[in-house]
Amino acid sequence: MTGVQVKRRGQSGSRAGAQALTLLSTPINVAVLDALLEGPKPLVDLRRAAGSSPATTLRGHLKTLTGTEVIERRRQNSFPGSLDYALTPVGIELIAVTKALQTWLDESPEGSLVVGGPSAKSAIKALIEGWGTGMVRALAAKPLSLTELDGLIAHLNYPSLERRLMAMRSAGQIEPAPSSGRGTPYTVTRWLRRAVAPLALATRWERKHVPTRTTPMSRIDAEAAFLLAMPLVRPPAEVSGACRLAVDIQSRNGGRPAGVLVGVQDGQIASCTTIHGGPADAWVSGSAPNWLEAVIGGETERLEMGGDGDLARALIDGLHSALFTLQLR
Repeated sequence: MTGVQVKRRGQSGSRAGAQALTLLSTPINVAVLDALLEGPKPLVDLRRAAGSSPATTLRGHLKTLTGTEVIERRRQNSFPGSLDYALTPVGIELIAVTKALQTWLDESPEGSLVVGGPSAKSAIKALIEGWGTGMVRALAAKPLSLTELDGLIAHLNYPSLERRLMAMRSAGQIEPAPSSGRGTPYTVTRWLRRAVAPLALATRWERKHVPTRTTPMSRIDAEAAFLLAMPLVRPPAEVSGACRLAVDIQSRNGGRPAGVLVGVQDGQIASCTTIHGGPADAWVSGSAPNWLEAVIGGETERLEMGGDGDLARALIDGLHSALFTLQLR
């Protein structure tokens, strides 16, 4: 896979999907959600489910979950202070993100990790930091050394960048790539490519339920998702050609598409770049919400397609199948 180097200055912090995954990286939050799946529970039962965490700590997490409307407080009876906590419809939909996250963690190179466990927390944190800083976007385009990443990502100092890179390597999300030059280039693993599934579900959940408190999909997010996921796609053997995949990104400066140009040769993904120029045999475009529904649920009706329809549909269907077939079993 090839890609273009883009210097991103002054861009750090949260990206689409990161806040939902941050909620699910916290063991206490996961314990609360698991307990409430059985039905409403009082504070004392939730504290027991959370491993007898300090009451002030638990209340802080419950405040966060109620603030995002994942759970709600219900008065048991007329007695003052007698409260139950319960999952809301928003929380029930967050469980779907949890299941996708667990499916991804099951595929860890180190063996299955459990949502809510310490190893899972470290892996999710490494993913969130790599995604949020733009490191995933850069490494998805092509293998890069730490020095090369330092030249591309200006908002992180070298030690911070090295720490995040080593966390991703320790988690099995990146690995050294062959090189004859100086420095060790790192490339994304298949496991990191599969992380697009929980990231997509997390982004959809954020846009639907907490849009004013979370970050919408950006150009970097769309490019990173395509660059990561496309190598997982297996089109039919008779499919060949070039297809442009574009997401209409809305911003303060107006909207413009972000995406990739995908080359297919005899059913194999031969190239995937963020270069939009050049000839294309087919194209697919749509808004970020419509792309999410197409990739997650296979609902392609709201996407616009042109040119070689077989090529376009093979790539869209292939993305859905590669990322979400296991989720639906």
